[in-house]
Amino acid sequence: MVALAATHHDPESRLYHQTGRMLPILCTFYSYIAILMTPSTHTESRSLLQNAGVRVSDGQPGIPQGYTHLGLWRRQALEQALRGAPDATHIHFCDFDRVLHWAEFYPDELQATLEYLQQYDLTVLGRTTRAFDSHPRLQRDTESIVNHVFALCSGLSWDVTAGSRGLSRRAAEAIVRDCLDDTVGNDCSWPLFICRQAGLSSSYVPTEGLEFETLDRYGAEIEALGSVEAWMAQIDADPQLWVLRLEIARLGVEAIVTYR
Repeated sequence: MVALAATHHDPESRLYHQTGRMLPILCTFYSYIAILMTPSTHTESRSLLQNAGVRVSDGQPGIPQGYTHLGLWRRQALEQALRGAPDATHIHFCDFDRVLHWAEFYPDELQATLEYLQQYDLTVLGRTTRAFDSHPRLQRDTESIVNHVFALCSGLSWDVTAGSRGLSRRAAEAIVRDCLDDTVGNDCSWPLFICRQAGLSSSYVPTEGLEFETLDRYGAEIEALGSVEAWMAQIDADPQLWVLRLEIARLGVEAIVTYR
């Protein structure tokens, strides 16, 4: 009895075809699927999801989007799953683009992970070394900082920046009620809150399926540049993206200091 709670942002409808392919699999894996959709996500995605029986909700009017409010969006997604699936004992939170990739390329691992996470109140789902190294350098370098500080303060050598968690019903309810970190720092604050303040059980699983999923929706651009390596090198060469990723890392470290 595991429900999926996810946020979905796809204004250019890049995930539409992958969503259509993977929805039948996701609907067999989860007892209930709740998607919190940004207003700018293409309307055809809404119809596709609703026709498959997925509960699609909009974020509250006026709530800003982006990494400074990602924690707020994720709490709302959890709340939608709690309300819509009263019989679910556990909730798997995962950004929708990541769970689509996981279901397409590592379905057996995803299914096994959903069975495993029902043993704990919190299961942090991270990445194997190979999966972590599949990301561009600007993500690897900045997320390594967050994971290092998390280990320093918690004693837990976990990859906490992959945006996926298994939560028991009581853990999800506690986060919605009491862990009011509105930023992307919730990658760190949720585990620390559950382990340190709520005193609930926890575990960690490194996965292959949480590898770099963004490649799935940029096939045309990758083909134009000639290779995945060339496309990723272009990302790593953009100083503004480094500024963004460093700010995301700062918010993660700030959350660690707050909730340690």
